[in-house]
Amino acid sequence: MQVTVTRKKYIFSPDSTRVIARFLYLDDDRSADIIRNVLAMPEKEVNIAMSQLLRGYSRRHRNISRIFEKHFDRLAPIFDRIEVNQEDLSPEQKALVGSYFTMEYSIESAAFFNPSIIEHPDQSELRSDEKRVIFSFRATGEGHISSVVFRSGILDKHNNLSLEPVGKMLAEADKIVRNTYNKNSFREKLNEIQDHGSAIIPPIVEIDEIQEPENAISTAISEKKDEMQEQDKAINSDFILDKLGDTFTYGELMRNLGKAIKDTAITEDHIKIINHMMWLASSHYEIHFSIDSAISERVIFPISATEQRGIEDARFVKFTDDNGEVTYYATYTAFDGIAILPKLISTKNFYDFRILPINGEIAQNKGMALFPKKINGKYAMLCRIDGVNNYIAYSENINIWRKAKIIQKPKFPWELVQIGNSGSPIETTDGWLVITHAVGSMREYTLSASLYELDNPEVEIGRLSDPLMVPNEEEREGYVPNVIYSCGSMIHDEDLIIPYAMSDHASSYATVNLRELLDVLKNSGSSAKK
Repeated sequence: MQVTVTRKKYIFSPDSTRVIARFLYLDDDRSADIIRNVLAMPEKEVNIAMSQLLRGYSRRHRNISRIFEKHFDRLAPIFDRIEVNQEDLSPEQKALVGSYFTMEYSIESAAFFNPSIIEHPDQSELRSDEKRVIFSFRATGEGHISSVVFRSGILDKHNNLSLEPVGKMLAEADKIVRNTYNKNSFREKLNEIQDHGSAIIPPIVEIDEIQEPENAISTAISEKKDEMQEQDKAINSDFILDKLGDTFTYGELMRNLGKAIKDTAITEDHIKIINHMMWLASSHYEIHFSIDSAISERVIFPISATEQRGIEDARFVKFTDDNGEVTYYATYTAFDGIAILPKLISTKNFYDFRILPINGEIAQNKGMALFPKKINGKYAMLCRIDGVNNYIAYSENINIWRKAKIIQKPKFPWELVQIGNSGSPIETTDGWLVITHAVGSMREYTLSASLYELDNPEVEIGRLSDPLMVPNEEEREGYVPNVIYSCGSMIHDEDLIIPYAMSDHASSYATVNLRELLDVLKNSGSSAKK
């Protein structure tokens, strides 16, 4: 029996006019020359240049002069090098210098895809048959750097979408706060890195320019390479961690790393461990957005070295704890250009976000999806640790995952290459509904569905014997042909709402009658177990 899918006509398309103002990293010599040239400009010329800049960019960015000043502040090491006191400069000179180290980046010019949908924390001023929702998207711009962006809107009783106005004054986080680390957990993750080798986490040679402390340490390492000495004894992280307390801050770690480089006879093994520690430490942080920003203007752009090439495929879920407290989580894949790291976002209000890595032996692949509540007192997660099959894992700690059990293998022709989840499981009266993606011949991605027992989601009640959705003629053309993909669905007014990407270019959404889908899944149980 086929399930009826209603594709909505709404299209979320890339918009190249949506830009953020990023720090432009240049080498020290070029930076010094630029600063000298700006400081040599007469006051009148500086004022004219600033007037032109503000005329051209003040309507494209919220408080562009403040952005210039923030980027100016990051040039302190260059000013020290050329022996110029920053405090002696006028506000106009500081802003003008900062403008030369600023660039616009069109965050979604290349693609707008892999969406998820969740209930908005604010459901006020709505009719009883309406629902305010948040869509998250993977937005990709120049160089294929991915970030997370949002849209909000209201679904009516027919699940037609009224999108709230999309803001143009985009901004990265207003404030970035580094994390406090637990020494034992930090040491365990470092050991995992060593066990898996460079295939999982490569040594860092070039650190993301955002991390000034890491830049200084990397420079110090380079300068001391000539002094390297070989040692017979095995080297581990204790030469740093033993100097720290049971908990420590990012700054404390960086200071101890810098001191160790000066005081220790550096070997290649020391450098590998130091790079791994910097890589791991940079992956924990908090970000905070201005309260006057619209949700469509908040961009979670790569900050740490672990994700400098992209934040990929965030799977958002509304999680309700045993005490009724609600937290919005998202699992995503951090990509640094070579290696991936599963990470977790948490937020209560979509203004303040905490980001931390997902630890444990099974946290080594893409596509982890958190259940919306605990199962038998433990957190539960879907994952695909071997790149082919669906697994389930349980944990008492939301960011430590050690063991997983296989619950679903490819079976039908359209899923023989691999199967995986397309977002967090959805609780229904009949069981856990899981939207899945599958890859078959010609690398065609399709969407399907499975149903699992509520108390024991390791037991499959049923699965569709045919895809729920296959790319149609309009959806199969794009950056990556023949792909439809989703990162999270939800239920509204007896319908399942499935947002999905079309060939890694644009996105849309579809609806499915929930009762019809569940009945088909329950009746498919005998074939699913064959």
